[in-house]
Amino acid sequence: MPKMKYKVLLGVIFALGMPGLFSSVALAQNPVYGGTLTIALSAEPPGLDPTTGPSATIKRVVHYNLLEGLFKVDRSGRVVPALAKSFQVSKDGREYTFRLHKGIQFHDGKPWTSADVKYTFERLLDPKTAAVNRKYYEGIESIQTVDSLTVKMKMKRYDSTFLNLARADAVIVSQSGAARLKSHPIGTGPFQFAEWRRGDSISLVKNPNYHDKRLPYLNKVVFRFIPDPSAQLAALRAGDVDVIPYDLSPENVPLLEKDARFKVLKGNTTTDVILAINNSRKPLNDVRVRRAICYAIDRKAVIQGAVAGYGTPIGSHMDPTNPYYTDLTGLYPYDPGKAKKLLTEAGYPRGFGAVLKLPAPYAYARRSGEIIADQLSKVGIKLLIEVIQWGQWIDRIYKNAEYDLTVIGHAEPFDIEIYSRPNYYFRYNNKKFQELMKKAKEEMNERARKKIYTEAQRMIAEDAVNAFLFVYPALPAMKKEVMNWWKDYPTIVVDASEVYIQK
Repeated sequence: MPKMKYKVLLGVIFALGMPGLFSSVALAQNPVYGGTLTIALSAEPPGLDPTTGPSATIKRVVHYNLLEGLFKVDRSGRVVPALAKSFQVSKDGREYTFRLHKGIQFHDGKPWTSADVKYTFERLLDPKTAAVNRKYYEGIESIQTVDSLTVKMKMKRYDSTFLNLARADAVIVSQSGAARLKSHPIGTGPFQFAEWRRGDSISLVKNPNYHDKRLPYLNKVVFRFIPDPSAQLAALRAGDVDVIPYDLSPENVPLLEKDARFKVLKGNTTTDVILAINNSRKPLNDVRVRRAICYAIDRKAVIQGAVAGYGTPIGSHMDPTNPYYTDLTGLYPYDPGKAKKLLTEAGYPRGFGAVLKLPAPYAYARRSGEIIADQLSKVGIKLLIEVIQWGQWIDRIYKNAEYDLTVIGHAEPFDIEIYSRPNYYFRYNNKKFQELMKKAKEEMNERARKKIYTEAQRMIAEDAVNAFLFVYPALPAMKKEVMNWWKDYPTIVVDASEVYIQK
């Protein structure tokens, strides 16, 4: 599978302020305006505030469609301007000056200014906000609005990760509308919120005052919640939906390709699918047990059974499109004999029992879990499978670590730093790793920083924090009339701003 050109915006990876740093967004040559696009989603978002909610489903609905940040990642993986016109960084890397586009307004008609940028980041820093990624912004010392279109941020120290402001949690929010973000987000995006029919759909309509006058092409976008992949496929074939963006069952690709009414795009994502392990629970807190689990898993069989062979194997928490990627797929070859030996050394010669909780909306997770349960049973590890709804998964597993094992895809690109959070749902507490992440943030030399991230990948792999499985493929399926859809997903979006329907 071809690699994407995803580039991580980290400090000096890019020559800051260099002309041509950003490319303009590629637009269709002969777009058609008008029409309604209906998109199938496997899960209903728990809310619509991406700054406080960790669910990827939130980002798929609102990011780039309703809410925008200073920067964005485009379809080719390049970081391009969004609300920021340009920026400058001081020589010591501690002061950032952002110059903003003029003439932008929120969906409610209020002007968008530097005061909103200041408010957004101060909100993220406020403990009362419960920001999902506050850690990324804690290095901010002060925020100054120089004028209505200029913002200066001063850092406590150099932070190589700070400029990664294309994430969904970094969207600029309205001061007057922040309280309603979860249910009725007001942003600056090409679409504005219209209706949320709980349990059924979310509708967006064209923003007539969008700052890029060429966009969007569509009049309306509807996200329909259809948890079952078979039901999604049936809805597409019946004409009830126009696009399945994420959860087309890979075995159905040949079926759709034979039907002239549809097309399937074959691309890449940054979603690392893992067997997540609760490192605080016995016997999983023993590294020998975790390594035994890794040796007992045949990744090739998992990829074949779960995603019809389309996935790319990984050996740590980083995908091959990342410039810091290190190939560690050979660290734990499939070796049931070695798994049994490690279990015996750990005091479990007959294995043990555990519960594998799988998120109901995601077929890849359920299928992977079933295959893994069968493989682990051959070395004496008996897994009881429990399928739970997405809201329960978020509450019980993500928030409270009430689980032994689970299968899930981590879609946020370059999120290896989550392993430095002792209270993250893996419950991995390694002081050396935490120091590595701190060192990486403060390292200004690109080559030295790459070595640090290489060491970090190897550390969590050797600690077998989780069993790293594969990168989820992008297989968006749609009616042949749907044009300009993203083939690759270098970030978590279902960006409909450039999509049109060929009539």
